[in-house]
Amino acid sequence: MTATVSQLAPERRLRRLELLVTRRLDGLLQGQHLGLLPGPGSEFAGSREYRPGEDEVRRMDWAVTARTNVPHVREVDADRELTTWVLVDGSASMDFGTAEIEKRELAVAAVAAVGFLTAGAGNRLGARLAGGTRRAFPARTGRTHLRAVLRALLDAPRVPTGSAPPPLASAINDVARAARRRGLVVVVSDFLDDSDWATALRRLAARHQVLAVEVADPRELELPDVGLITLVDTETGRRREVSTASRRLRKDYAEAAAAQRAAVRTAIRGASAVHLPLRTDRDWVADIVRHVLLQRRLAATAPRREGGGA
Repeated sequence: MTATVSQLAPERRLRRLELLVTRRLDGLLQGQHLGLLPGPGSEFAGSREYRPGEDEVRRMDWAVTARTNVPHVREVDADRELTTWVLVDGSASMDFGTAEIEKRELAVAAVAAVGFLTAGAGNRLGARLAGGTRRAFPARTGRTHLRAVLRALLDAPRVPTGSAPPPLASAINDVARAARRRGLVVVVSDFLDDSDWATALRRLAARHQVLAVEVADPRELELPDVGLITLVDTETGRRREVSTASRRLRKDYAEAAAAQRAAVRTAIRGASAVHLPLRTDRDWVADIVRHVLLQRRLAATAPRREGGGA
């Protein structure tokens, strides 16, 4: 996705996205159960005796343990079909970008990667757009449905500056109510929201695998020395003129931005969600590839760590 993609017709934009995702990621993220968040299935398949050093305590089947006086763990089978829900933040802060693309375009790219590469026999995708325009798409199968979701995200109107956005926490709770079957939930946002979205994310992760995709722009992290500029809070409309010639100002800005992002990262991990940061000035496809490889390495080494008692 380059800077010229947003100027193309919607159908050409969708086609370029699909080609980019399938050519660069196909073969790496494909698979019914090993993808962005590899892990065990969720269908109950009985119980067996607990094996010290091999089994996790959180898988204990306390009901069977109480009846038999012998520790048992629950066994699960991998789901035959994957249901993925995607929540995309459509607030005014997403309509920002000083690099190759805007954050809202990066969000659509992330949804395309998830959608095209989890599309399989019986797999379903549902989506919700939170922001000035709130739209919901039921979980359905097929690439025709996925393209309709992506087209709606690309064509979503921009939120006027100064409009109060709906809380992100409320949108996450809406997804939790819609996602009745255990599956994968992907939340795509810059997480620049004052609501208690971390608590909502934690409740969501108690039932589903959750991937939090954080999108950011380099100018949100540091200011260049370009003289006098006007800063605008897109979600409140407040304006302030500052001189970027001040080294102290640039330093304070960078430190505050770093602290804010660290707080977001801590909140996401504290909610037991997986964190995937993407930036508008980076190769987002390469970042997704690195993320998947890391998750798979962690999944592969976890049994060895448990068995060795490390």
